[in-house]
Amino acid sequence: MTLLRCAWANAHPLCVVYHDLEWGKPVHDDRHLFEMLLLEGAQAGLNWLTILKKRENYRRAFDNFDARKIARYDARKVRRLMSDEGIVRNRLKVNAAIANARAFLAVRKEFGSFDRYIWRFVGRRPVSNRWKPGNRIPSSTAASEAMSADLLARGFRFVGPTICYAYMQATGMVDDHTADCFRSRR
Repeated sequence: MTLLRCAWANAHPLCVVYHDLEWGKPVHDDRHLFEMLLLEGAQAGLNWLTILKKRENYRRAFDNFDARKIARYDARKVRRLMSDEGIVRNRLKVNAAIANARAFLAVRKEFGSFDRYIWRFVGRRPVSNRWKPGNRIPSSTAASEAMSADLLARGFRFVGPTICYAYMQATGMVDDHTADCFRSRR
């Protein structure tokens, strides 16, 4: 018996694995929340599959998403990253990752954890949508717009409303699995 999935997940085997094991699953681990924020920012203007293919390279290049280490990156490290063919070599995105690490650490200090801060935007509970196959899922919502505005005010970069909504989907703050998908919370 074939499992029914959200249509986008069938594009590539990496998408299938990501969809089946991660996408839409609530995340409360600060390191993983930071990883997804960095990866969603790197994806801006690109296909998510591009980032999935480079994910292991990102883990290696960005010290397994250790925000403390990334916050200390200097010009020499940026030059190394810009020559690393395993990641998206966009200076704005690389510098944003460093700025985001610093902002992330400041948020953790203020709120006790990034999890406690970020889940406020959905009232600390996942939002479960019931999209029918073929329905157009929005690219942003009022919640992602509020998240974006707050993150930007705190010094984060590459966190527009569309990136924030993708982040909310990726970290399970929003469940946008289509109603026919085996992962849908019925």
